[in-house]
Amino acid sequence: MKPLTIFGVLLIAIGVAGLAIDNISFTERKTIVDAGPLKVTADEQRSIPVPTIAGVIAVVAGAGLLFMGRRAQN
Repeated sequence: MKPLTIFGVLLIAIGVAGLAIDNISFTERKTIVDAGPLKVTADEQRSIPVPTIAGVIAVVAGAGLLFMGRRAQN
């Protein structure tokens, strides 16, 4: 397979995953107080929204690269 075709397939897979996942959530641990032996931490829940348009653009771009890779093969 050509590298262009492989990159197109990967981009399509990433785009489909982006369409399936609404947002990416993770927990961040912050140190609030650090005074000698006393250490106070807090867990903060964060989420990063994944825009739908980014998934659509990735799928379309991947399909274009897949088409270009197959066309360059002939």
